Amino acid sequence: MIGFDRITFDSQIMGGRACVRGMRVTVSLILNLVANGMSTEEILDTYPYIEHDDIRQALQYAAWLAEEGLYPVEIKTA
Repeated sequence: MIGFDRITFDSQIMGGRACVRGMRVTVSLILNLVANGMSTEEILDTYPYIEHDDIRQALQYAAWLAEEGLYPVEIKTA
């Protein structure tokens, strides 16, 4: 996971789920907030210990996980 220095995993924090900088703030929480219409500024106001780069990197991490790969499909004919 090169480039995701703000995304951490610790079995003692949130069951080892992807978190922001070792805090009890999961990447999935940030994604849900964004998906439900919260702006970056609203998230920062609600969670003052979160930084703009935390939100950006959580979104980048999710995009990396969801990245589409192209795999050749073998079509068998009868």
